[in-house]
Amino acid sequence: MTLAKKQPLLGSVLLDLALLAFSSLLFALSFPSFLSDWGWAPLGFVCLIPLFVVVHRARWAAIPFYGIFFGSVSYAIFNYWLGRFHPLTLVVVPPIYAAWFLLTLPALKLADTLFPSYGYLLQTALWVCYEYFIKSQGYLAYAYGIMGYTQYLFEPFIQIADATGVWGVSALVVYPSALLGNAAKDGLASLRENWRRLLAPAAAYAALFAAVLAYGAVSPVDTGGARQWKLALVQQNIDPWRGGYPAYRDSFEILARQSEKAMAEAPDMIAWSETSFVPAIDWHTRYRTDIQIYDLVRRLREFLEAQPVPYLIGNDDGRLKRRESGEEVRVDYNAAILFEGGRMVDTYRKLHLVPFTEHFPDAWPVRWMRRILTSMDTHFWEKGEQYTVFEAGGVKFSTPICFEDTFGYLCRGFFRRGADVLVNITNDAWSFSVAGAMQHMSMAVFRAVENRRSVVRSTNAGITCMIDPNGRILRVLAPFTEGCLVGSVPVVRGRTTLYTAWGDWLPWVLLALSGAAIAAGTLLRLTGRGNWSRMRRNEAPRQNPHR
Repeated sequence: MTLAKKQPLLGSVLLDLALLAFSSLLFALSFPSFLSDWGWAPLGFVCLIPLFVVVHRARWAAIPFYGIFFGSVSYAIFNYWLGRFHPLTLVVVPPIYAAWFLLTLPALKLADTLFPSYGYLLQTALWVCYEYFIKSQGYLAYAYGIMGYTQYLFEPFIQIADATGVWGVSALVVYPSALLGNAAKDGLASLRENWRRLLAPAAAYAALFAAVLAYGAVSPVDTGGARQWKLALVQQNIDPWRGGYPAYRDSFEILARQSEKAMAEAPDMIAWSETSFVPAIDWHTRYRTDIQIYDLVRRLREFLEAQPVPYLIGNDDGRLKRRESGEEVRVDYNAAILFEGGRMVDTYRKLHLVPFTEHFPDAWPVRWMRRILTSMDTHFWEKGEQYTVFEAGGVKFSTPICFEDTFGYLCRGFFRRGADVLVNITNDAWSFSVAGAMQHMSMAVFRAVENRRSVVRSTNAGITCMIDPNGRILRVLAPFTEGCLVGSVPVVRGRTTLYTAWGDWLPWVLLALSGAAIAAGTLLRLTGRGNWSRMRRNEAPRQNPHR
């Protein structure tokens, strides 16, 4: 092959990579990012247009490589703050998404190939299936980057989450990119020539969009007559990597000082963040293996005994566990403990642990990786087993810890077991990034709307806030500052949403429809063997010279 023949191919590849990089940047900027702590939500509706254009114009042989490229670049930009936590995270997370898009882009390409005119409908469904079945399930589940979350401030638009979960919002956000990407797949000239073909699907989308906004206007819960639960959420703003007795003592003194300040406003309960008090309270009370640490625990318990309101405290719950060999070893749980009058009332142990940083398999094929993580001072936790529902002052509440509030299924589980409010305790200080903390908080908004229940977040550094059952952010404490947020949230009871009852039903419906469409499209191709043969030879119909 001569150089002259190679140049067009090289130019096409460079153009594809530029489009993918541009789409990656727009994707990241539609969420809270390094340019905007709150995110640029309108970009969510168009950020994937370049990606869908590349899916159409690229050859089949290039699609897997492009999936790897887009997954790596998009999440390196979107989750840039992970590098502040530890550079190793940028070696772990982007490759995971490279693998996910290695699977997803061929599926999007298949939809475009089987249905050249209406593939955008199937691509929208497949994208939602990717978000649910690939990125939100299993050990590596990581809900950051779901397109619906870009709209967390668009209150009328996100109200359909009480029926569809975040997935219905995602589908509505992705659809314009898929539609316009299909229309522009042969270049801007073809978009100008064929704009009339956009009128019908655009009108249908506009009608659906209007219906969604109408639903958003009539569906919110009237909280006027609901009981108001007054909470004090303490934000101590302590570097999570400072260890040892002096750091634990300083943290306790900040927590106690801010709590006593909050008591002037007579809250019904005070909540401290995830592992806000680091030494295991129950363990050191019983075993007293470190006199200095025990003295600090004793001071805490004396402080709690004198308090007139319940306290929710994030803590390490250390336990003795007997192995099959008969040996007793200490195991630790990332826990939330409710105290009243200094007495431990109940404990919740975290159910969904963060992969790599909180849990890693001890199986022999990956034991070498576990040793590396352990050498880096990674603290592994045991997994809890129960959906605990606490009760304080007549209000039932549950406490998803850290990124547990990013999973709709888990929060739904608490509400189905009787919780009236979610009190998320988290420690986002390790991100050293307001944008990273905002990305986390934005997902909590959807947990409130999905179940029509209030959600509050007590964090070490950000974002400490209160969210009502309609997803409205009522109050926010400035991130990465020491302080205490005191306010009230409505306690809504007696209403069960479709999402609370049925859960993540929409992705399953879209999966069934997608499977049926792909099967039907494949069958049609097999009956028209000329078109199918061209696809197998990586050729395209003559009217489209780009494929």
